[in-house]
This record gives sequence, structure tokens and C-alpha cells, in this order.
Amino acid sequence: TLITPWLFFRYMVIGGYVGAATVGASSYWFLIDPTGPQMSFWQLTNHMQCYGSPEHFKGISCEIFQAPEAMTMALSVLVTIEMANALNSVSENQSLLVMHPWVNIYLLMAMALSFSLHFMILYVDVFNVVFNISALSFDQWMVVLKFSLPVLLVDEALKFVARNYTDGKDGAAKNLLVNWREGFALLVATIGYGYCWYLSEKPILDEYYSRQQS
Repeated sequence: TLITPWLFFRYMVIGGYVGAATVGASSYWFLIDPTGPQMSFWQLTNHMQCYGSPEHFKGISCEIFQAPEAMTMALSVLVTIEMANALNSVSENQSLLVMHPWVNIYLLMAMALSFSLHFMILYVDVFNVVFNISALSFDQWMVVLKFSLPVLLVDEALKFVARNYTDGKDGAAKNLLVNWREGFALLVATIGYGYCWYLSEKPILDEYYSRQQS
């Protein structure tokens, strides 16, 4: 068949992460970003009540929910994740460490063109107005990358399962030690990435939680 149950599951997992990261980046700007309103989670999830119950949104303009910055964060994460997914698609089951992205130079050129067009609409004023977005700072781009790059780890984990336990069942039994090491390396990489993300965001998160408790 064209799409096996396992391949469909992979698409669902990646699609779920894409949606979560896109919404997460937008929410990050509203909740945590120093340049954003830094509102509470309740205010964000109940933003439709802003005009009807302004007493719950003191110090916050209801117009902020249409801010281009949040939409720009979401759009940039979506673009970056799709470019990372393009790298994931170099091989259906082989790791990027084995099948390197530069084997397809045309793919890299297409990615460079896509990013160039994205930068153009971000940093050329006339396009800001047309697309209702705003330029991102360096720190905001770091946040975009933090939300986007884990899709590489997610797909590497799915490829690992497909390679060793779905498409290569015979090989998995013979190379259990190698498979175990590869899986452990993926786990360490994921934990390390999460820990580095936590350390980079800890000062901002501490300030956010202290503000919520006050």
C-alpha cells in the first residue's frame, strides 16, 4: 500500500508536533516573551471575554490579541519546522547522520530560497503591512529555533523504530546491542536538548512565575 499504518502514525505524530509548536510559539509571546504583554494563562485562553469582562484584563488592551508579533512567531516556527521536515525527508528511514542533507544540493538551495523569501517579508516594511507581521529580534529567533528543531529528534526517533522494529525486524534481533546504543543516544540527545532549553529560559520563567504569584 502507498501509506502503511506505521507511516500514517508517523505523519500524525509529526503533524501533531507541528501544530503544538506553532501554537506554543504564539502563546510564548503572549505569556513569557519580555516584549509581549506577559499575561496570565487564564487571560490568554479566555481572550474572547476581554471586551465583555474587561475587569479580568486590567492593564491589557484587547487589541493585543491581534498583535502581529504573535502571528509572526507562529509563522516563523511553521516555516522553520517545514524546512526541518524537508531535511527529514532526505531518507524515509535512514538517519540524517547516515544520509547527509547535502546529498541533495537542490533541496538545500530550495530551503535557502524559502528562508530568503521569509526574511524578505519579515524585514521589508511594505511586506510587514501586507502580511500583517513584524520583524523578529535575535532572541525571538532563538525561541523559534527552540520550538522548531525538536522535530528533527522526533523524526529521528520514529525512523529508529521503523528501521529496527517495523521494517527491519530480523536485523533488530541480531544487532540488539547496536540498536540499544542508538536508542540511548537519541534519549540522551532529547534530554540534553530539553535541559539546555530549560537553562536558557530559566531566568525568564522565574520572573514569569514570581509575577504570577505576586
